[in-house]
Amino acid sequence: MPFKIMSLTDAAAERITEIIEDSDKPVIGLRVGIKNAGCAGVSYTMDYVEAPIAGDDHVEDHGVNVWVDPKATMYLLGTVMDFEQSKMESSFTFKNPNQTGACGCGESVTLAPADLKALSEARAGA
Repeated sequence: MPFKIMSLTDAAAERITEIIEDSDKPVIGLRVGIKNAGCAGVSYTMDYVEAPIAGDDHVEDHGVNVWVDPKATMYLLGTVMDFEQSKMESSFTFKNPNQTGACGCGESVTLAPADLKALSEARAGA
């Protein structure tokens, strides 16, 4: 099985499917990235994808297409994208093994590049 940069939970895949179906324009998936923001350093970004952008990494999981901005790939390796709902809010969440901190308000996180040696060993079963 090929290694995926990130994976989706069933809930995230269902919500992305709903977003695609409800879009006013033809959308084939979502693009995930990061941007400098907040007091902790970066925040996650998500945009509609009408056509793939050359150079983006492609993830297909649970029948849903997600593209990853190549500038974010090293920071998202191993991340699980979820969609959580409560009585007060609903949002996509990211369980990211590269996260080293977060701000108190939850708007931004601190990310370190993935440890490629540890990732390679984990993939090899070491």
